[in-house]
Amino acid sequence: MDEPVVDRVAAVEQLAARRFDLLVIGGGIVGAGIAEAATAHGLDVALVDRADFASATSSGSSKLIHGGLRYLQMGDVRLVREAHQERRYLMNVVAPHLVERLPFLFPLYDDGPHRPIVVRTGVLLYSALARARLNGRISEQRALRLVPQLKTTGLHSSALYADARTNDGRLTIENALAAAGRGAVVLNYAAVTVLHGDGASVRVDGETIRVRAERVVNATGPWLDHLRRLEDETAQPSIRLSKGVHVLVDGGGDWGAAVTIPQSKVRVSFAIPWEGMLLLGTTDTLHEGAPDEATVTDDDVRTILDEAATAVGGIGPMRASFHGLRVLPGGPGSTANARRETVFMRGPSGMLSVAGGKLTTYRRIALDALEQLGVRNLDRAPRPLPGAVGLAKVDWPLELDPATRRHLLHLYGSRAADVVRPALDDPGLLEPLAAGRPDLRAQERYAREHELAVHDEDVLRRRTTAWLHGDGSLGSGHVSEADAADPAARS
Repeated sequence: MDEPVVDRVAAVEQLAARRFDLLVIGGGIVGAGIAEAATAHGLDVALVDRADFASATSSGSSKLIHGGLRYLQMGDVRLVREAHQERRYLMNVVAPHLVERLPFLFPLYDDGPHRPIVVRTGVLLYSALARARLNGRISEQRALRLVPQLKTTGLHSSALYADARTNDGRLTIENALAAAGRGAVVLNYAAVTVLHGDGASVRVDGETIRVRAERVVNATGPWLDHLRRLEDETAQPSIRLSKGVHVLVDGGGDWGAAVTIPQSKVRVSFAIPWEGMLLLGTTDTLHEGAPDEATVTDDDVRTILDEAATAVGGIGPMRASFHGLRVLPGGPGSTANARRETVFMRGPSGMLSVAGGKLTTYRRIALDALEQLGVRNLDRAPRPLPGAVGLAKVDWPLELDPATRRHLLHLYGSRAADVVRPALDDPGLLEPLAAGRPDLRAQERYAREHELAVHDEDVLRRRTTAWLHGDGSLGSGHVSEADAADPAARS
């Protein structure tokens, strides 16, 4: 894989000069995944996003790579089986540094919505589909060893199963980088303003350029219908949006498992140890306004904390909150009951719109999209993303403490040594990027020079974990926190 073109001037020039086989609009996990798969099959690709890659739902998910235990209750065994297969691919081949196996504890309380026998049977079936060997029902003592803050009052029993967690923003960006490494033109802060029969007009860095492409894919997620109306102003609404809010609190450092908390017969919430904190959520409520109008409300936060408190005691102070918008097929009924399926739609000029799907199955969705576009002889075998190979043989150029090495290996895989190598000449790059976090200033340099970061927010939020800093201070060499908080105000 070649070094990607990350110089914006060169990328803009190529965007205007080349004629592409495929223009992918939308740099979330689906769009980035399609670009990665298309370049692997020899297509000349352009990938553009009006903001940063992964700046919406693809960095605002529950961070889970999972089969979806509750989908069994909805009768979608096929989706669960496919998701488990993709989870294995991601953990073992595609991104083993980013996707980590994690046990999940499912506590059953006397006043809960499920009968214990139903849950235990479901967990056994789920584990069989996952090809995982688990104990199923476990003792209260073992449950407390795994989750010391587990509430035991009224606890009938607990079941154990396995899934995985990830850094969703970095997983998305690695797909975009993989496409760029194969020659794709990959450009963020590039907004499509007009669709043509042979491509689009794109507004980037203050100028409008014409991008010519044989085929166009609309992978804009919550903005899907907006782009469809650029193609056909009479296009009718095709999707619904479900708002999922998450809260990050102190804690989780001594947890050996996440907790799946049943809230109703069709809905669960989670408490997940993630990046040194505890991730709580999510909500599942219909959002009827424009995507940009979605916010985290006080009621959302109260709901999440109250739901978590049914199974977790001593919840620490809130450090951050965020939201994402799930794309669901249009139709009646609650969002919690809606199927998490992917829908492909063709517009009058031939644009393929990709609606819905799951983070876990993004790779399968990408390949299905290529099939819809008529790409033949698809290779569905998993391919390693950048940094996924050679994890056991990283040649560190300088001494780092074990915690920092682990953090860098998790985010960058075998490329971690490249991230810190400039510190041989500039030791200041080993200073913290943000107080209380393991990220280094070297990561900021790497993000800007090699990972398409434009603004501070791109670095802090999606390419590192510096946004999780606990005391509000930033490391040296940075613009103000206010500047890092609102990329829309600067782009």
